[in-house]
Amino acid sequence: MDEVEVVVAHSERATLRVGDVFVKVDADQARMDVEAKAMSLAPIPTPQMLWQRPSVLAIAALPGTALGRLGQPSTASPRAWAAAGATARRLHDAPLPPWTGRRRQGPDEFAAELDRECALLVTNGVLPADLVSRNRHVAQAALRAWPPVFVHGDLQADHVFVDGDEVTGIIDWSEAGPGDALFDLATLTLGHEEHLDDVVAGYGRDVDPAVVRAWWSLRSLLGVRWLVEHDFDPFAPGCEVDVLRARM
Repeated sequence: MDEVEVVVAHSERATLRVGDVFVKVDADQARMDVEAKAMSLAPIPTPQMLWQRPSVLAIAALPGTALGRLGQPSTASPRAWAAAGATARRLHDAPLPPWTGRRRQGPDEFAAELDRECALLVTNGVLPADLVSRNRHVAQAALRAWPPVFVHGDLQADHVFVDGDEVTGIIDWSEAGPGDALFDLATLTLGHEEHLDDVVAGYGRDVDPAVVRAWWSLRSLLGVRWLVEHDFDPFAPGCEVDVLRARM
């Protein structure tokens, strides 16, 4: 081992890589507990948990590489994206986990949070009013009743590891709990719209693309200010603001 790699770090949590071990430090013990429980229950490949201490979790590295990264073209094959969709389906078909989830709002709660965030984005001059208004309209399609399923809750493409066309595991389970299946599929394909058909083909169930696009808008609108405040760049090419612009 030559160095310690900082994978991600902000005021809420940090992840370090030390050789073949990832060490996660989280200020929210409940979030850490959810992650450990979700990995033990999910009927799909997850990292091996090596040990857990208060606010600290060590897991083994997964083989392969990330399916994709926001803001960068994915080099993974269409079959790999389809395999990710099939893996999501297996998770969604599993029994609901025995906890409510840290942020499992229903449509009304999401709508209220979204309206507050849209007002702040415009008032603070973060985004143009027409961009916010258009995406708030698109996001409305996500705000419908949905049957709760076991969701990952933050199924970003860089949380899905593949080796060739096979999914070797999924990381970062702190947002897991009951939720909308299409939220997971939207998170997986955020910024990778060209792979939505591949994911749906692997998922093997009818998916309303308008609802997926609505979740793209909703997730991006809710995320922009948080990302800026935590020193991430949602304005980078291919990232959240470009996702919003694509809906215009």
